[in-house]
Amino acid sequence: MAIHLDDHAELLADLPQDAQEVLRAAWGEAARVFSARGLDNYLKGAVALHQLGRGEELVVSFIQTMPEVARAIGEDVLPDVVNFLLGMASKTSGAVLALIVGTAPLAASRLGDEELFRHYLNVLSIVLAQAPRGLRPMLENLDRLLSQLTLGGLRRWVMWGAQAYKADFEGQVRYFSLQSGDALSVLQQERKGTLFVDVQRRLNIYLRAMWGRDVFLRPTAGDYENRDGLKPYIERFCVHIADAYDDFRPQGDDTPDGGVVAGVEVYRAVVNHCAAHLMFTQAPLSLQTLNNTQKAIIEVVEDARVEALACSRFPNMRAAWLVFHAPSDAAEPTSLGDLLNRLARALLEEQSSDPHPWVQEGVALFRAEADLSSNQLSWNIGVALAHSLGPLDLPEYNQRTDGLRALYRDDNRTVWASEAYDEAAALEATWAPKQVRKKVRLMEMVNETNNEFAGDDAQEIWVLPSEFYLDQEGVSINSLEGRPPVADPVHYHEWDHQIQLERPSWVTVLERQPPLGELALIEQIESDHKPVMSRLKFLIGSMIPQGMQRIRRVEDGDELDINAAVRAMIDIRMGQQPDTRIMMRNQRSERDLAVMVLLDMSESCNDKVRGQDYSIMDLSRAATVLLSDALDRIGDPFALHGFCSDGRHDVHYHRFKDFDQPYNALVKARLAGMKGAYSTRMGAALRHAGAALKLQPRRKKVLFIITDGEPADNDVRDPQYLRQDTQRAVQELARDGITVYALSLDPHADQYVARIFGAKNFTVIDHVERLPEKLPLLYMGLTR
Repeated sequence: MAIHLDDHAELLADLPQDAQEVLRAAWGEAARVFSARGLDNYLKGAVALHQLGRGEELVVSFIQTMPEVARAIGEDVLPDVVNFLLGMASKTSGAVLALIVGTAPLAASRLGDEELFRHYLNVLSIVLAQAPRGLRPMLENLDRLLSQLTLGGLRRWVMWGAQAYKADFEGQVRYFSLQSGDALSVLQQERKGTLFVDVQRRLNIYLRAMWGRDVFLRPTAGDYENRDGLKPYIERFCVHIADAYDDFRPQGDDTPDGGVVAGVEVYRAVVNHCAAHLMFTQAPLSLQTLNNTQKAIIEVVEDARVEALACSRFPNMRAAWLVFHAPSDAAEPTSLGDLLNRLARALLEEQSSDPHPWVQEGVALFRAEADLSSNQLSWNIGVALAHSLGPLDLPEYNQRTDGLRALYRDDNRTVWASEAYDEAAALEATWAPKQVRKKVRLMEMVNETNNEFAGDDAQEIWVLPSEFYLDQEGVSINSLEGRPPVADPVHYHEWDHQIQLERPSWVTVLERQPPLGELALIEQIESDHKPVMSRLKFLIGSMIPQGMQRIRRVEDGDELDINAAVRAMIDIRMGQQPDTRIMMRNQRSERDLAVMVLLDMSESCNDKVRGQDYSIMDLSRAATVLLSDALDRIGDPFALHGFCSDGRHDVHYHRFKDFDQPYNALVKARLAGMKGAYSTRMGAALRHAGAALKLQPRRKKVLFIITDGEPADNDVRDPQYLRQDTQRAVQELARDGITVYALSLDPHADQYVARIFGAKNFTVIDHVERLPEKLPLLYMGLTR
């Protein structure tokens, strides 16, 4: 959805002239990154910083850098940045504030998470409060600091310098500019082996290759408060993982160089274990009636179950995980935690040698299970083992000290159904409630309607199955109000790539009557493109079916070809090998094809073509008119539909021409009335168009979609969400025998369109002004 800067003229007028020019240059990038709400915050933030009176450099830096910050970690941090700058304005100069804004994209890209970025702002406030002279040199060396330290390490490095040089201003400058020995020494002490931001891309590719699905990883400041860090955990189908791992030494300092596990391998062990939970822990277990000891044992067994299923696919994962477990120990356990960790290793080993009877019982119960697909067996085995603990003289289970010690294991919150979190309720709170539409009887409509002037966005809408005519006028209410009736909503599923599941009945498509325009506009298009239509005349003639065609020179046919038979006899008389193809066959020439043209009618189609006075919508209209004229002459059945969207509850769908309608003045008037609005929820539109195309009794079905940009909508912030859903919709239509071909007017479409539609099913037109002549030629080349 394109949002024009002119729509915010009041806010724009509050900025100085130089800032306005910078904003106009950065607006295209900002409109691609921010939602409508984000753009409003973006502009209001710039105005607030200008009114702060700390110089124009701060405002210009904010305008230039915030789109990059939003692209890295999302737009929700924008108010936090503005509030932080406003709060710090009384404590430092405008130049330092501009430096904070200028380095924000670096911090955002290195931290990779909006919550970590908020913690980073807290660290800056600590420096400003306790060592104000050190803030500028620290920001000037921020790249070096964040490339070696986690956020927790940076905080401890800052705290050490602030305490050591509390009253030494020159010492603050030397420390925070990394020119003192103390600064380098503490930096070396706090640095971590492998930072998450350095291996995130490799981990994503690795998980995609291993598990065949996307596993979404988010860093956490695991050592923000202390060096021990947090266990990884899974929440809302996303894996939260420590922002750094040191190389792992199984034997401590005595570990030989060949036995050290690199930090990236630690990350792989962690994400593989969490991915196994996402793949194989399909339903949560109930916490009711369980005590802490039973819960802990069940978690150990559930970890072993998902790891066993993972090892059945990837046997080498067993060795990669075993290295993090302590070696087998025959000593008598002193705590329940010792037993749980020994059980965890024994269940992972193929041949366990642990001598403890309780561990052996757990291994025997686990190995006796032939089918590991259900996590209910973890509950059953865990409860049984908890009862077997009675004779053992061990201290009571302590959650703080008796947990699993294997570094790669998560905290298992995803195993349990917590009564404090209801996913359905969370989704209902996250997304707007679904609109209710009811079909009612006439008298119910007359007597009980309490707001007959409500709009289409009302919470509940009553619909009469037939038109309501007024006796005195003899016309319907819809006709009097000038509002055409809206068709019943159609609900479609949508693919959520984060959870790798379909959301049933998630999107609502509402068909609306397209407005009518002036026929003179279409006549002008036909007049302007008369040379193109003349060039197409001969191509069209070659594609029109010719009825019955006689095919000569075949061996097996319907009748004898006299000329070929005479030539064969002449060859025989001359002693030469005759041509045996002396028959001919009568064959009906017909095109068994149905075509749907789907037009993107989003707001961005109203944008002017660079250097021209006409818009992308004008070109799409002209191309559709030329293609329709060609299709009408050839005789192929075709339909012309269009779409745009205003959130998932309101996908607008227009039928300009259906398969059973002639291409006449009414269709042309509808095309003349096309206007761009809202956004581009492409997957839902493709499914709705495919539903109409599937009903056509034709052998070959082609769906052309003409768009000027990638899928997007105003209620979706993840740029990959609608791309993945559109790709899924294309795959679904392909299974139904429908070929989807995309004609993109976005010069940057090569980055995503091939992934969505397939390597051979798209064309990107670099020179948009050539669309009207390109589209008919492309169609004829594909369907000849």
